[in-house]
Amino acid sequence: MSLFDIVFYGFALLTVVSAFITVTTRNIMYASFALMFAFFGVAGIYVLLNADFLAVTQILVYVGGILVLLVFGVMLTNKMTKVDIKTSVMSTLPSSIIVAALLGTMLGLFWSTQWFNNGIQKQQIDTTAKTLGQLLLTDFLLPFEISSVVLLVAIVGAALIARKEKPAETTESQ
Repeated sequence: MSLFDIVFYGFALLTVVSAFITVTTRNIMYASFALMFAFFGVAGIYVLLNADFLAVTQILVYVGGILVLLVFGVMLTNKMTKVDIKTSVMSTLPSSIIVAALLGTMLGLFWSTQWFNNGIQKQQIDTTAKTLGQLLLTDFLLPFEISSVVLLVAIVGAALIARKEKPAETTESQ
């Protein structure tokens, strides 16, 4: 077993265990931090797959943005102290059946796939950031800029809706 395999299994174990803790814990803060470790594990797997752009995007967007927003949103909300996530028995049985079916399918694919092919030599792999940068700034520049303007308008609109003051109810004192 090579160092690459050990690191891959380490990231896979980190991702699976953290995801399991995320969906099974009853404390929302523990679930948030376990989700952070699951995101880091996925980013590590992206690095091992030479998908450097996806790994950096995973860390910046999910860990740096969404998860921090979730953690601070939970921590700064004063009425949500010691919130437990409640699940009903009705949703546990169907989800367990679906997870078991998906696990069986993945294990079947795992055991029936040829993983190693010694006849093919490894080729030099370029980074994905260079290719994506060239494509976004040459062939797809106009759609890229249009989508950035649309996202900017959506952010400004969301900020305006969030800041819109509700009419104050005046109570007359008698």
